[in-house]
Amino acid sequence: MIWESWDAFWAMGGYGLYVWGSYAVVLICLLLEIVLARAGQRASMQTVRELSEQEAAHDATP
Repeated sequence: MIWESWDAFWAMGGYGLYVWGSYAVVLICLLLEIVLARAGQRASMQTVRELSEQEAAHDATP
């Protein structure tokens, strides 16, 4: 599709708000997914460290 101007491109034939709004929602969801995945990974790694420390302390007792 050939656009007459940048304004026409951004307007998307009258559907620009829907199109660009959809892209914005998807981008926000992807960013949120990355943030939540990293937070979950950090929490899981912390749990593993704590369990390892507890096991090491338990094994060290005579």
